Amino acid sequence: MTNEEILAKLSAIFIEELDNEEILLSEETTAEDIEEWDSLSHIHLVVAIEKAFSIRFASAEIQSWNNLGEMINSIAAKTN
Repeated sequence: MTNEEILAKLSAIFIEELDNEEILLSEETTAEDIEEWDSLSHIHLVVAIEKAFSIRFASAEIQSWNNLGEMINSIAAKTN
């Protein structure tokens, strides 16, 4: 799966989980860029992402992400 394919799948997950059709994601996107993305919604997003990609993240891995690009890199490493 390419980073672009992962980003497209993540976009659908973010729109669904955050209930906002106007969300536009890039690899530089952070939680500060999206009003609805708070600590509670972050947990829901991670669970939805793990389910959608059939993967699991370690807590330390999740905490190390500074932007969506780093999340995408973790997903790519687990799915390729």
